[in-house]
Amino acid sequence: MSDRRAGAVLVLLQFVLLTALACGAAPAWADPAAPWLALVLAAASLAVGLAAVTANRPGNFNVHPEPRAGGRLVEHGIYAWIRHPMYAALLLLALAAVAVAPGATTVAAAVALAVVLWIKSSLEERWMSAVHPGYDAYRARTRRFVPRLL
Repeated sequence: MSDRRAGAVLVLLQFVLLTALACGAAPAWADPAAPWLALVLAAASLAVGLAAVTANRPGNFNVHPEPRAGGRLVEHGIYAWIRHPMYAALLLLALAAVAVAPGATTVAAAVALAVVLWIKSSLEERWMSAVHPGYDAYRARTRRFVPRLL
């Protein structure tokens, strides 16, 4: 399978898993007694996602892991700490879904999403290294999803 086709499959899997998480957790969010941990994780997800959008420039984002033509390497803002803040925001949202609706299906979807995002980010990093000469140095000083950890 070509890298381009693999990227398209990973995007499809990402959206299927996000839909499964949303469907599994939606009824539990309607409960006024939603766990505080779920609310904190959802708020953190929103904050990380907004920080990524704020640091990036319009048109630089791409749902597909292949870099956009003319895209720039962003190394400031939240990108100074982690290379994939949008994926980190999705992982935080998946954890919030698990916290609000802890069940086998929700946990399985969250774990599967983490695997898909790890593979997708690996493919993206290979492309970014080929397109942006400074990417390898940037990768050496930042983490993938969690500052100082992962």
